[in-house]
Amino acid sequence: MKIEKNIDFKYNVKEYFSILKRYKLLLFSAIFVILVIEVLMIVDKFLFKIIIDNGTKFIDGTISQAVFTKILIISGLIFLAVIIARPIMAWIKLHLINLLESNLILDLKEKYFNHIIGLSYSFHTTHKTGSLISRLNRGAHSIETMTDTLLFNFSPLIFQIIVVGASLSFFNWILTIVLIGTSGAFILYSFAMQHLQQKVGLYVNSLEDRDKGFISDVFANMEAVKYFGKEFAIKNKFLKRINKTKDANIWYGKYYRWLDAGQIFILGIGTLLMIYFPLMDFLNKEITLGSLAFVYSVIGNVFVPMFGFVWGMRQFYRAMSDFQDLFEYGKIESEIKDRPHAENLEIKQGIIEFKNISFHYGKRKAFSLEDFNLKINKNEKIALVGHSGCGKTSLIKLLYRLYDVETGEILIDEKDIRDFKQESLRGELSIVPQECILFDDTIFNNIKFSNPDATREEVFKAIRFAQLDKLISRLPKKENTIVGERGIKLSGGERQRVSIARAILANKKILVLDEATSSLDSETENEIQKNMQKLLEGRTSIIIAHRLSTIMNADRIIVMKDGKIIQEGNHRKLISREGEYRKLWNLQKGGYIKE
Repeated sequence: MKIEKNIDFKYNVKEYFSILKRYKLLLFSAIFVILVIEVLMIVDKFLFKIIIDNGTKFIDGTISQAVFTKILIISGLIFLAVIIARPIMAWIKLHLINLLESNLILDLKEKYFNHIIGLSYSFHTTHKTGSLISRLNRGAHSIETMTDTLLFNFSPLIFQIIVVGASLSFFNWILTIVLIGTSGAFILYSFAMQHLQQKVGLYVNSLEDRDKGFISDVFANMEAVKYFGKEFAIKNKFLKRINKTKDANIWYGKYYRWLDAGQIFILGIGTLLMIYFPLMDFLNKEITLGSLAFVYSVIGNVFVPMFGFVWGMRQFYRAMSDFQDLFEYGKIESEIKDRPHAENLEIKQGIIEFKNISFHYGKRKAFSLEDFNLKINKNEKIALVGHSGCGKTSLIKLLYRLYDVETGEILIDEKDIRDFKQESLRGELSIVPQECILFDDTIFNNIKFSNPDATREEVFKAIRFAQLDKLISRLPKKENTIVGERGIKLSGGERQRVSIARAILANKKILVLDEATSSLDSETENEIQKNMQKLLEGRTSIIIAHRLSTIMNADRIIVMKDGKIIQEGNHRKLISREGEYRKLWNLQKGGYIKE
């Protein structure tokens, strides 16, 4: 398996702390509480030392029973206070961490959801939806994992090393050196092994993203799978993919064998030294029995959290891998950018001009526009006609600034659309797209999406215009019927009618109809076409249609081929002369519609 990807630790940690620093008070409050908890963890051991030492003195007759009883009572009261303080501190710690992590998850989701939404149209056409969802959710989970690791795994061990190391130095400074050396060797070895795993972890993530993208793709195209009887083929294809992911996960897990073996060896040597030195001091009568018991009991305070630290380290690298996949999107900038001090667009007349524009899809010379010119006058209804790939849809995408022209300019009311904010530009246009994709929401809300401030009566007016009222009247929940993911519960024609109603409700000065009635039955189309003429009045309209009968009443028909205008005029003018339009008309007139 060839792996080339590395984790960008510097960028990922910087990005994490850029979100974390907004909550400094919560963070430092949680750290302080953790420190208090770790100090309380050795208080009972120290009390145990005092009891043993004074108990030995009581047996030897050095102190009286009254004095020893007083020591026991004081030690008991302190221990009781510790017992009460620990759960209180634990409750406060979890409360603070819960608040901190909830805010961090919210901020990360908001930041990257907004960033991804704002990326260019070309980004969304080249990234699978399933992978985007997977990375966003995994990143949100990882910010919680990362914070848990810092506060539950790293901080306690660091504090214990400091507190226990300082305590041991009172008995023998060699013990402190052994403690620091053992802890340092354990941590460095663990980091080294985890570092070796990072590429494999990224590789596993990429395979899991690919699997989720495949699943999303299959479920989105379930009709095609069923229609062509390809269930068995899809199952086999999926099995091959998940087997590859399984093998990568097994490979990823093999590193833990060396990790566990090395850690056990390091702790074994450290434990041996920590037992040996204080035992020699005790035999040489340099420390008391209570001190020996204290040293042996606090060793566990450090060595036990080390395994928690290792688990945290695994989580740290896992979180870094997950961050890598999501934070890579943060490095991507939108290809379409607003100019500094761009203003909001308000279309008053609706004059559109494509002026000397050139555009190519990447390096492909097919699907291109070269030195293209077209002016659409106020309230003019123009139709774009031509074979697939001639550039009709490209013009609309350029008008919407889903892409930017390479040369030339697109003007609305004699102003360059690049001088305005993208969202305000698109908000001033209305469109019925060829493929209508709906939200998994009610029919009513899907229509109202184009104009959230519309009244209920305005929504129903649009519903009646789009001939949706008859459909809605037959549904048990009427306009509150949920249409399903991507509108799958509706037929193609029903989805198109929802799209038409949505565009009508938007009520914009410029209207784009991209095969707006292609999925409708003849009767419904005829009814809508009658109303459409009324709708187009007082608006600048661009109509894309393969079915030429739908554009006969256009003021001007633009015939395109290979990104160029080869004919233009009204229907009567174009049909009377030889050319591409007449050829297309004769094909459709004879019953053969070529798209």
